[in-house]
Amino acid sequence: MKPTRGTAMIAGALFLVTEVAAIAGVLLYRPVLTDSRYVLGSGADGRVLAGALCEIVLVIAIIGSAVTLYPVLRKRHEGVALGYVCLRLLEAAVIVVGIVATVSIVTLRRDRAGAGDAEAAVMVAKSLLAIHDCTFLFGPNFILGANTVVLAALMYAFRLVPRTIAVCGLIGGPLICASATAVLFGLYEQVSVVGSIAAVPVFGWEVALAVRLIAKGFDSSPVEARRRFSRRRRTVVSESV
Repeated sequence: MKPTRGTAMIAGALFLVTEVAAIAGVLLYRPVLTDSRYVLGSGADGRVLAGALCEIVLVIAIIGSAVTLYPVLRKRHEGVALGYVCLRLLEAAVIVVGIVATVSIVTLRRDRAGAGDAEAAVMVAKSLLAIHDCTFLFGPNFILGANTVVLAALMYAFRLVPRTIAVCGLIGGPLICASATAVLFGLYEQVSVVGSIAAVPVFGWEVALAVRLIAKGFDSSPVEARRRFSRRRRTVVSESV
């Protein structure tokens, strides 16, 4: 197996892990995200903490995918490749802030059991939830859209994957950024039908890219193909001489 083939398989697997972990995290977080008075009830702490673990896996997979792809991307354009890694690290850092805010709500609910100042606890919990919502808006939306465009542009320019897959990323990245901007200005809710539709192209890009990398690996760019052909021709000539 060629080194880049193994790299492609690992990167593809990590992209799939990010999708599964992100979806699982949102579903498991639902009790704390939908109940503004979560800190006053019996709580579903185990479920929320399981969601936090899923997001920790998500963070690891995000960083892992960037680090895995960097050696391949660096050979095409080192500056852009480094920029992609930095964007992925920033995305992971923002998600970690959201994890801390959400787990803090669980801690607050446990610490205030039987205590007074119920309304004060609710206000603190709402503040922490607002922080989580902001991280969800800026991490898996704005920053994800930016790094999607960077990676898709590299894939498209150097034909590392079929251009139809890269185009999906080039469309999906700006679209999810536009959707996040609309949410930021209050045009519709963050978790809504419109927002979900806007996220479909990015989801399709990451899944298609993951499947492609696992199944077939990277395509060779025309430049690299010509270089390999030239090397083979020189080898044949030297052997014949």
